[in-house]
Amino acid sequence: MILPKYFLSIFLLFVSLSFIGQTNKYPQNYFQKPMDIPIILSGTFGELRSNHFHSGIDIKTQQREGLKIFSVADGYVSRIKISNWGYGKAVYITHPNGYTSVYGHLKKFNTKIETYLKKKQYEKESYSIQLFPNAEELPISKGEIIAFSGSTGGFVGPHLHYEIRETATATPINPMLFGLRVADSKRPSINTLFAYPLSYEAQVHQSAKPVHINITSQKDGSLLADTVMASGTIGFGINVFDRQNGAFNKNGIYSLELLLNGRKIYQHKVEKFSFSESKYINLLIDYERYKTHKQRIQKCFIESNNKLSIYDRQFPELGYIEVEGGKSYNVEIIARDLDGNYSKLTIPVVGKIAPITLPKVEETTDYPIEATAFNKFIKDGVTVAFPKNTFYKDLFFDFKVNVDGTTQIHKPTVPIHKSFTLTFDVSKYNAEERKHLFIAYYNLNRYPTYSNTNKKENTFYSKTKKLGKYALLSDYKAPTVTASNFKNEQWLSKFRFLKIKIKDDLSGIQSYRGEIDGKWILLEWNLKKGILVYDFNDKKLSGTKHQLKVYVTDNANNTKTYTATFYRK
Repeated sequence: MILPKYFLSIFLLFVSLSFIGQTNKYPQNYFQKPMDIPIILSGTFGELRSNHFHSGIDIKTQQREGLKIFSVADGYVSRIKISNWGYGKAVYITHPNGYTSVYGHLKKFNTKIETYLKKKQYEKESYSIQLFPNAEELPISKGEIIAFSGSTGGFVGPHLHYEIRETATATPINPMLFGLRVADSKRPSINTLFAYPLSYEAQVHQSAKPVHINITSQKDGSLLADTVMASGTIGFGINVFDRQNGAFNKNGIYSLELLLNGRKIYQHKVEKFSFSESKYINLLIDYERYKTHKQRIQKCFIESNNKLSIYDRQFPELGYIEVEGGKSYNVEIIARDLDGNYSKLTIPVVGKIAPITLPKVEETTDYPIEATAFNKFIKDGVTVAFPKNTFYKDLFFDFKVNVDGTTQIHKPTVPIHKSFTLTFDVSKYNAEERKHLFIAYYNLNRYPTYSNTNKKENTFYSKTKKLGKYALLSDYKAPTVTASNFKNEQWLSKFRFLKIKIKDDLSGIQSYRGEIDGKWILLEWNLKKGILVYDFNDKKLSGTKHQLKVYVTDNANNTKTYTATFYRK
């Protein structure tokens, strides 16, 4: 039975009202905006990222750094985390109403936070640091300037990453549910549709493999798919994104639903999630499609091992559709944003039993994997060990040691949930050779990158979550260290910053240390420019003649020491 348009309109109105009801679970006027500029997003909550969901919203900062960031409510600084990666410079403010706000990718903090932070950094002689002040150390008032926007943390552009978490559980919640509004009159864009045969005998257009289905736009703005001829248990998946007013960014949607003959049989929505479950995103998407085509197809069915809490599991079908020969079905997929804008895709399905002409071939190897068991394999001096439940399902493992010295650890198109251990026997190398050896992962099977290498006497091992090609490589070349904005023997009395460029071509930079007159200095690493920056305002120097030393070590134990003399009054 196909639901009449009148009843479908009532249903959609009911769902829109439920979105309004959803916000009533959270305080609407407690938190103010974190910035005093128009809120335009470059990233939404729950957006699909590599191996995780986006845990906040990304607010555009007009392609600038140094804009004021305000505390959204009274509270205290409960955590400061400084890293070259991740959130970069981040501050966490705990509020008395049971929530914590998080602000990431900052350029710097206000004076009291910055003073507290630098004191601790100099005590520990470390730029990267994590601090947990108590409630009395750094109290914060609502609307107080706490920091200034930046682009710290990896290779990101200027923006503010903003989160709200439950304080007790550290669970991130969609910040838009707390009354923060963004102008949005645009409906989500559904771009690609795939049909998936899911049972042993299932087929779509006589194929046992996923099939791309054409879709066309209708005059009313809805979408219509070509008729799907199928039999057995099938499911659907779509590529979809959402845009807000004033931005061209392809952001994530809020919810996705699938209706079969007018009855909902699948729904997920990104109201909140726990960090511990985020890795299951790789079962929400067609992981193989993502790895081969860089396109995220969101499945509108729940795989058996998927433990994501974003699903509404009240529907017994879980998105699976049983197609019988000779019967017709009407499938609708509805993608929504948080403002109630939606796009609807209608898929006519006709049951037709036909021979499979494109079968799904299961490759067999000498290394069967039982997903719920511990698995360990050894070949030509290479050992791989997988904890139980590393894989989501049983499979035949592809394990090869090639003549060029590389090792193939299955296929990067297969998702895994846990880290596995890769071990190389290095007993044939002497002590000096081992010193410069490291385990490399070939990104896209072409470019070697350092994989965290732990060294024992006769074995090197790496704990990793990446399947693909690995090798033992040697690196005897030290990093390069050069002055960026000054020269040796130069007067620097009018300089605010000292800048040193560092670079390593193979194993990558492991650590660095800077000293002036034999005392540690705080160097901030700008990864995008490859420059270490020292702020002369950090410490007052005694005398006029000073010696700078910078030590840089790569991941293969090669060290470069840069020395220069400068003068400063």
